[in-house]
Amino acid sequence: MSCDGKKISRNRAQAFSMKNYLQLGASVSLICLIFLLCSWELFLAPLKNQSSWLVLKIIPLLISLMGILKGKIYTYKWSGMLILIYFIEGVVRSYSDQGLSSKIALLEVFLSIVFFLCVAFYVKANHP
Repeated sequence: MSCDGKKISRNRAQAFSMKNYLQLGASVSLICLIFLLCSWELFLAPLKNQSSWLVLKIIPLLISLMGILKGKIYTYKWSGMLILIYFIEGVVRSYSDQGLSSKIALLEVFLSIVFFLCVAFYVKANHP
């Protein structure tokens, strides 16, 4: 029985560390995506007259940030679906824009994929 107890505690420790890494990955990718979108629309490659309004697209990400940092499962679930909008925007703008804006859009696609994968596996790891 002692071997089984050690095996169970080791599996719990591994699962706990995996949850921490997934939460860290989701948090870092979300914060990077917020900063990327803010700097993209204000400084790096703003559109002519609409740049200040396009910054408002980070508001849903800011709303989900506290729940992601605290590890709330419900926030992970709905923000996983929300991030697909940013993925689609990145794909469309990577094909339609040129120059620096196209490269920033590819970075947005990468960060949204990282966030989505971390969120999906975090929810699965916390499922009873």
